[in-house]
Amino acid sequence: MAERRPRLEGKVAIVTGAGSSGPGVGNGKATAVLFAREGAKVLLVDSVEERAAETLAMIREEGGEASVFAANVIKADDCRRMVETAVERYGRLDILDNNVGISRRGTVVEVKEEDWDHVMAVNVKSIVLCSKYAIPQMVKGGGGAIINISSIAGLRAHSSTPYTASKAAVIGLTFSMAADHGRDNIRVNCIAPGLPYTPMVAPRMDDVLREQRRKAAPLGTEGTAWDVAWAAVYLASEEARWVSGVVLSVDAGLAMTTPVTYTTLAQQQYAPPRQ
Repeated sequence: MAERRPRLEGKVAIVTGAGSSGPGVGNGKATAVLFAREGAKVLLVDSVEERAAETLAMIREEGGEASVFAANVIKADDCRRMVETAVERYGRLDILDNNVGISRRGTVVEVKEEDWDHVMAVNVKSIVLCSKYAIPQMVKGGGGAIINISSIAGLRAHSSTPYTASKAAVIGLTFSMAADHGRDNIRVNCIAPGLPYTPMVAPRMDDVLREQRRKAAPLGTEGTAWDVAWAAVYLASEEARWVSGVVLSVDAGLAMTTPVTYTTLAQQQYAPPRQ
């Protein structure tokens, strides 16, 4: 049997938010590690260089090729230099994984104007700016793949109105980008994670809430950053050569249910029969 060829062999990728915000493995770190494991050369972008350095150590330990670039991706000049650096170090650019994201809680009545603006800048403007400079380089190389990380919050109501609005905007932005740049052989897709347990959410979790999140979806299993990362690998690979403008929910089936209704029905289904 022939040895399996790495799915991203010869590709150059940028992953933003490539470090984790706390102990463990977040979406960006997992994606960067899997991209490298599948043969890509990866530029690890994070506003905190030390976080990206941890990811770099994981990749090098496995024999992969990557390097770190510190950037604030809501600043156009940083995004321009980020893309230039990837091309200078590795010769081309094939993949962009727009992974950065933050949340601020509150309704439209409660949210502070500066918090709203910051969420929109980090979650939406960063994708615009990174893509603005990445796409021309992909065109020069004959095409590419862009993966935008949204959320199930972009598909349904969430406890944070700014977060919900921004993640819905990411979906709309994905559709527009996919249509605008399809003739350039650039595929643009979106991942909508459900409720994975990651370093970003861990500080807000206790055991009870974590268990509730696990039970909320039909599969009844807890997701991790690796689940999101494997979806990114697929969308970045030639296996997805005919896939563009798609919102891929990675959520244990949560998007097709309502948590309250599903939980109630599940409890009834598995409850012991009444005597």
